[in-house]
Amino acid sequence: MKIEWAPVRVPLARRLQTLVVTFFTCIFFTLPILSCLTVAILLYYCGLFLRSIILVYFVIIYFDYKRNFGIMEGNGWLFYRSVRKYRSYFPVELVKTAELPATKNYIVASFPHGILGTGTCVNMGMDITNWLELFPQVRPKIGTLDHHFKTPLVRDIVRWWGMVSVSKESLVYLLSKSNDPGHKDNRDGFTSNAVAVLVGGAQEAMDSHPGQYILTLKNRKGFVKMAIRTGSSIVPSFSFGEVDIFDQVANPPDSLLRRFQNVVKKCTGISPLLPKGRGIFTYNYGMLPHRRRIVQVVGSPIDVVKSDSPDAVYVDEIHGQVMAALEKMFDQYKEEYIPNSQQSKLVIQ
Repeated sequence: MKIEWAPVRVPLARRLQTLVVTFFTCIFFTLPILSCLTVAILLYYCGLFLRSIILVYFVIIYFDYKRNFGIMEGNGWLFYRSVRKYRSYFPVELVKTAELPATKNYIVASFPHGILGTGTCVNMGMDITNWLELFPQVRPKIGTLDHHFKTPLVRDIVRWWGMVSVSKESLVYLLSKSNDPGHKDNRDGFTSNAVAVLVGGAQEAMDSHPGQYILTLKNRKGFVKMAIRTGSSIVPSFSFGEVDIFDQVANPPDSLLRRFQNVVKKCTGISPLLPKGRGIFTYNYGMLPHRRRIVQVVGSPIDVVKSDSPDAVYVDEIHGQVMAALEKMFDQYKEEYIPNSQQSKLVIQ
């Protein structure tokens, strides 16, 4: 394939957007390895004083996780959650279809995962300004892998972006918080927590290819049980265009690559993807996401009856409502937000 070079004359604003996306993409793909490598190098080469500081840091991580699972309370440092140039690069948009009253907590069931879950991560993590305008007094959080909150450096960065552990204990802790304006946890003026869960996870990421909306959902009912246990409403959310910003090396279900990815996912919870995007100076080779519009549509909340022991029949009923809501959302908005929508179909597996 012939290399498609970017033009020499590009507006400075677009260059800055590309620079910001390059920086963050490198962080997303390399941070876990770099953080462990950095700590190992410091422990090996540095003196006793610095080693002691690192040891104290490990103790802080341990006790902070024991106290509240590493969650940064409130909305954290908004300086780190207002990265407008990253949003503008694609651009990423947020569409509200219903009110989310700040009198209860929410699980935002987000689909599709794509390679990085960019739409959800921007709107509810990296730049929450639009979210706070549309859903006042509702704190946006994003559930991610639990081991991130036990890994030095990684833990601090994901906390800055409002991420929380997706473990059962962490979600119960956050979704069971009081909605009383007078409660000490709500002194910042926010009385509700909305935790986005990318339900399809690593499995769905492996199915992410441009134009293909394949959701891993039929056997994923843990988020429904969590909603029932905590009395949280489920908010279906669909990010149109999420699958279009990256392609990946062909990995059909019976391929050797897919079998390898499944083995690694089973052992680590992470699927080793081989994404294909664009470069800094090229449009068809590289590891950066393509400039393609992403629109996250936030649906109407599905209320549940709280129960410490969710009944299987009731779980299936609510799960069915979530699937029906996603199908309706896809059919309603695909022509507006998906180019060549006639060729795109929703597959729930």
